[in-house]
Amino acid sequence: SQYSAVDTNPLSVYIMQPVWNKIIKIVPLWIAPNLLTFSGFVMILVNYFLISFYDWDYTASGTSPGLVPTWVWLFSAFTTFCAYALDSIDGKHARRTQSSTPLGELFDHGLDSWATSIFVLSFFSVCSRDNGKTGVSVYTMYIYLSIVLFNFMCSHWEKYNTGVLFLPWGYDISQVVLIAAYLLTGTVGVEVWQKPFLFGYYITDVLVILLIGFSLFLSFPQTLYNIHRAYLKKTLKNDSLYEGLLPLVSPLLLFILLTVWVVLSPGNILAKQPRLFLWMVGVAFSNVICKVIICQMSSTQPELFHWFLFPLALVVYAAISGLLGWMEEVVLAVFTVLVTAAHVHYGVCVGRQLSEHLNIYIFSLKKRVQE
Repeated sequence: SQYSAVDTNPLSVYIMQPVWNKIIKIVPLWIAPNLLTFSGFVMILVNYFLISFYDWDYTASGTSPGLVPTWVWLFSAFTTFCAYALDSIDGKHARRTQSSTPLGELFDHGLDSWATSIFVLSFFSVCSRDNGKTGVSVYTMYIYLSIVLFNFMCSHWEKYNTGVLFLPWGYDISQVVLIAAYLLTGTVGVEVWQKPFLFGYYITDVLVILLIGFSLFLSFPQTLYNIHRAYLKKTLKNDSLYEGLLPLVSPLLLFILLTVWVVLSPGNILAKQPRLFLWMVGVAFSNVICKVIICQMSSTQPELFHWFLFPLALVVYAAISGLLGWMEEVVLAVFTVLVTAAHVHYGVCVGRQLSEHLNIYIFSLKKRVQE
């Protein structure tokens, strides 16, 4: 299927696009677009692990002065901008080098589905977790992450049904806000997040309210409207309501299982290991959404239950029934490692299959020699 995307965000159209059009001119023509996509993702990862090193349990910004060196925040602003730029020019570069492929599209959206959660998890270090005076509770973090992922899922569910990816307005805005937040923290210090900003509200409260407002009153209604419009125009990809709603089943079950674990965990697992738990949420979600993206690209039907749901259900049952006891954290750690390894393995396998099928290299513009 031919890739089509629509971007109507004024910030993107009038400000960012002209910037990307200038940047793209310096990219050498021999560089493969997937290399740009992947480099951006690696920068996000490096930044995440760097912040995790200084702030494993999300408390470093809760003290004044903060415990994270200033250069880390400035480096975060730099890597976030680079990743944002690379993610914005990879498609342009593919068209410029006439190397647009389904592999590139999958690579881009697949890594985006994972990067989305990593952006959010890095940002939580800025606002720190609740210490009674300032900060955000780990439950707010979980809800915040879930809403962001729900938004991401909506735009791909919409594409599954309409064949067109309407780029959510929230994307450009969130990237600019992230970069600004890192620069602010690097220049002023974490204290800026610890003082009330407006009417006794903290900046973090304002951001959470904005995010929820954006999602529930802008993104989601827009998704439903676009699907409804395709239905009226008779351009929907799926005939039945069942087929149309099918991709939502696994993500919703995933969310329900994870929420049951968070709420009913005897050892309060989210408060004990927020970083591990939220990372696992992001990876599991990314794998589920990658399947939807592949189904949407290949016009196939996703399976009703993603395989992750079965081991997860077992782990959640063992945890909330008290079977795991003090082992709950250990089991979470092992499960997180396995889920991450499975996701990486899945990505590598799909990439290799597609590159062989399309007879191209993933990271090079050279053509494969036919065997």
